[in-house]
Amino acid sequence: MYIYNDLLARAAQNNPVRVGLIGAGKFGSMFLSQVPTTPGLVVSIIADLHPAAAQQACQTVGWTSEQVDRTRFVDDAMTLIESDEVDVVVEATGNPVVGLTHARAAIQNGRHIVMVNVEADVLAGALLAEEARSAGVVYSMAYGDQPALTCELVEWARSTGFDVIAAGKGTKYQPSYHASTPDTVWDHYGLTAEQAADAGMNAQMFNSFLDGTKSALEMAAIANATGLSVPPDGLLFPAAGMDDLAHVLRPESDGGQLHKKGCVEVVSSLERDGRPVFRDLRWGVYVVIEASNDYAAACFKQYGMNTDDTGRYSAMYKPFHLIGLELNISILSAALLNTPTGSTLDFNADVVATAKRDLSSGEMLDGEGGHTVWGKLYPAATSLKIGGLPIGLAHGFKLKNPVAANQPVTWQDVVVDESQPVVKAAVSMRRELENRFRSM
Repeated sequence: MYIYNDLLARAAQNNPVRVGLIGAGKFGSMFLSQVPTTPGLVVSIIADLHPAAAQQACQTVGWTSEQVDRTRFVDDAMTLIESDEVDVVVEATGNPVVGLTHARAAIQNGRHIVMVNVEADVLAGALLAEEARSAGVVYSMAYGDQPALTCELVEWARSTGFDVIAAGKGTKYQPSYHASTPDTVWDHYGLTAEQAADAGMNAQMFNSFLDGTKSALEMAAIANATGLSVPPDGLLFPAAGMDDLAHVLRPESDGGQLHKKGCVEVVSSLERDGRPVFRDLRWGVYVVIEASNDYAAACFKQYGMNTDDTGRYSAMYKPFHLIGLELNISILSAALLNTPTGSTLDFNADVVATAKRDLSSGEMLDGEGGHTVWGKLYPAATSLKIGGLPIGLAHGFKLKNPVAANQPVTWQDVVVDESQPVVKAAVSMRRELENRFRSM
């Protein structure tokens, strides 16, 4: 992409790209920290449930008083979405239910939408992306988050003529983490609850990174954007470092751990016995490619690529991601190039709420990263077959049937409470998605 000169031109013409940010939490604050040093871009409105806290966040990340004064702070996202002062909406709430409403409203108002909210994207992103294309606006993944960065590597590989064997990211993983709750999460991070609270860290949000839910959501987003398949019974989380990617993430028929070529997968930075993986990829993303012919395989060797023992599989990776610090790339790609940095194309993968322990009828589900369920990655066809309850809706619904530990929660197991309009809208969108793909 060649966007910096366009940015300079917009700055010279006093015609900046105007951004509306919904949610000034950690991701939003990281983005806001880059605004003062980005020519040709302004944040015209910030919507947050606590406008004063959002204003304080701007000051904390280095905004001048003048920059703060030029920005409107509101507590109603619809005020932002409907404003003529916004070209690109950034949805960074992390709430899948309200995220769907915000994204649909942005599209209907002719705004480009950058969907930081991967939870909402996996819940019904295929519908939103289709609506955006019909409306002539961009519906985009958020550059800086691992799904968009992984999609970029997949795009690079395919556009240069390579078959993609595997793609995904790294994380810290042990099988026992699936049962982690907000009460136990800080033990795994080496923090006390007091230290986490002092740092403003949300236990349930951080637990979703640990218990496997966030990994499943991000791999589902990648699969839905690229057409890559997902493991038939959930992510394997094999231990693999940067030097081992091509060896571990190749098909079982060639000595690897993939059930077939063309899959998403997450690699662990820990061996199963707890030892750290050498040169782990905990913070990064990767793609494993296969040489298209003997000549390409020879080039791998000649140019020092990290291949498996056959010399035909190799990996390209990015060891770090900077999250909200990189978000400008998505915003500017949408506004200046009318192109997303990754976007949902299909309903290829899903994330189903799965019991962390034996759950009893009458219990209330508390959602992603909570005490009751974690999100397991499934092929969408399997999720539809079992009637799986998406993790994005597994909050605030009461169980009417008991569910055994490690078993999926289904629509039939819950009382669907649609008394809140945003929940009713989200359930409607999800059912529309399921009905459409069930009939295909």
